[in-house]
Amino acid sequence: MSFLELLKIEFMKVKRSKIVPLIFVAPLLVVASGIANLSSYFTPEYTNAWPAMFIQSALVYAYYLLPLSMIVVCVMIAGRETQNNGVLKMLALPVSRYALSLAKFCVLIFYLFMEMVVFLAVFVIAGLIATGAMGITETLPVLYLLKWCIGLFLTMLPSVAMMWAITVLFEKPLLSVGLNLLLVIPGVLVANTPLWIAYPYCYSGYLVSCFLHEFTTASSDPAFSLIPFLPCAVLVFVLVLTLAVTQFGKKEMR
Repeated sequence: MSFLELLKIEFMKVKRSKIVPLIFVAPLLVVASGIANLSSYFTPEYTNAWPAMFIQSALVYAYYLLPLSMIVVCVMIAGRETQNNGVLKMLALPVSRYALSLAKFCVLIFYLFMEMVVFLAVFVIAGLIATGAMGITETLPVLYLLKWCIGLFLTMLPSVAMMWAITVLFEKPLLSVGLNLLLVIPGVLVANTPLWIAYPYCYSGYLVSCFLHEFTTASSDPAFSLIPFLPCAVLVFVLVLTLAVTQFGKKEMR
């Protein structure tokens, strides 16, 4: 069985799950509340309305709501195999457990991508309504918003890989959810220390914090530096994904 066929089967397994409605919840909550609160301060002469609305919406979303929704998606994807000893039945088939774990991780990444698309779409619609209601004529900065949403997606990858590794290592959903939650909660604190570089759960929030710093100080120099972030993030991503792939189904094979 090819990897593409395996991927197709994995998507079919989660087709009837409640993941799709779930990825709408966090963007709707954070964007609607963030823009509604901020738009009350707008005047027709207000400038930089779009960056202000984006920071207001993305800060809490990147630190907490996006990671929390991905934790739930991890558990829901893994749960399709743990129900009724599905893992044992699956491992009895001539399918590599490494390829199976990687296919499930690809499904998880797909849902992360879909949630970012939903976040961008909801943000643009809510922003157009807010600016239109207040008479602001500022142009919608499409490329600017795409740049930061792509940044949020990429900086979430190491964190999602770690969430998946924890979900694989700890079969009990309550245990994996609890451990992931414990790692998400201190993200905003760690982001304010030099240790942030080794803590993938705060990468996306740190990116938005840097954006906030650039916005408030009107600095032309980027506050988010790719070095040493990029090599460290790639290393973390590769290590934890390798761990998840090699450990998937290992207990059941004994």
